Amino acid sequence: MKKIYFLFFALLSTLSFAQVTFNPGIRLGANISHVSNGPAYDYFYYNDNQGYHYGSNVYDIKSKVDFYVGFQANIRFAKFYALQPEIYYTRQGAKFESQSPTVASKTVTLSYVGAAVVNKFYFDKFNIHFGPTLELLTDHKDIDSPTEADLGLLFGTGYDITKNIGVEARIKKGFVHINNDHTNVTFQLGVYYTFNLKK
Repeated sequence: MKKIYFLFFALLSTLSFAQVTFNPGIRLGANISHVSNGPAYDYFYYNDNQGYHYGSNVYDIKSKVDFYVGFQANIRFAKFYALQPEIYYTRQGAKFESQSPTVASKTVTLSYVGAAVVNKFYFDKFNIHFGPTLELLTDHKDIDSPTEADLGLLFGTGYDITKNIGVEARIKKGFVHINNDHTNVTFQLGVYYTFNLKK
């Protein structure tokens, strides 16, 4: 029992005297995004001079390249761990390549304002990180009635080139069906810059 009390006291002492740092920063980079769950379909009416008929077209879904930009607040509780809230703007979507010679291909764009709560674990200059995301739709193009919000998870890794500049790569998976059976899948590759402040 004494050992348990001692360990508890040592833990409290470590947390009490730990130097917590607060470093705000900016993030920006490229999105390579697509939507999941196979091919997409469009259904439409057409006229063959003998009346209107019901038809369909199949699209192959390909990735599209766009961007993200945002702010982060890195709260470093220990040498190996930080909690990093983020807010950001991100443009995602996919290319829909038509399989019909009479129907044009299209590029679907979904724009979101999002927030994430990221847990970062450090191994010297490297880090791995993960956390939940919430994104609210602000604009869309070439997609009918997408859902207004998306919930997801992100997983990634980063490397601190200097004390202030780093690079990161992430995969972000949405779980809400944005339209029909499709969900957002986005790979991000970017840089971040942090400002040196202490709390």
